[in-house]
Amino acid sequence: MKFTTTLLATLGALAFTSAETVSVSYDTVYDNASGALTSVACSDGSNGLITKYKYNTFGQIPHFPNIGGSSTIPSWNAATCGQCYALTYKGKTVNVLAIDTAPSGFNIAEGAMNNLTGGQAVALGRVTATIKKVGVAKCGLTPKRDLREMEFTA
Repeated sequence: MKFTTTLLATLGALAFTSAETVSVSYDTVYDNASGALTSVACSDGSNGLITKYKYNTFGQIPHFPNIGGSSTIPSWNAATCGQCYALTYKGKTVNVLAIDTAPSGFNIAEGAMNNLTGGQAVALGRVTATIKKVGVAKCGLTPKRDLREMEFTA
């Protein structure tokens, strides 16, 4: 089972390494600034936002409300937790942090969808957007460096 989850996470990550189109919808659960990160797939565990960044609520995440679920996250603590994606719709690009699972494409905060669609989230409901994986700094996070990559001076 662990191999299958790892394989699915890897395939999901590969799915959005180059720009392609996906379905984007919204869910107001991600708009609650006091929403607990323990309610999403990328909560705790070695890949979770609580563990990596010490965030406990949605509102503590930089660039909130640009958060949501992604099909690149197959389950709790997936290696793809906390990836940043650039979503583009009709020339407007918004960077969204993936913090939860989604059955297909992306399911983001209504606020993020409004940012993407010029305030048309409710009217449109679902759009087809171009998506591309970008560095986490684009979502306001500081990349976590591996100690083996760091230089030390004496």
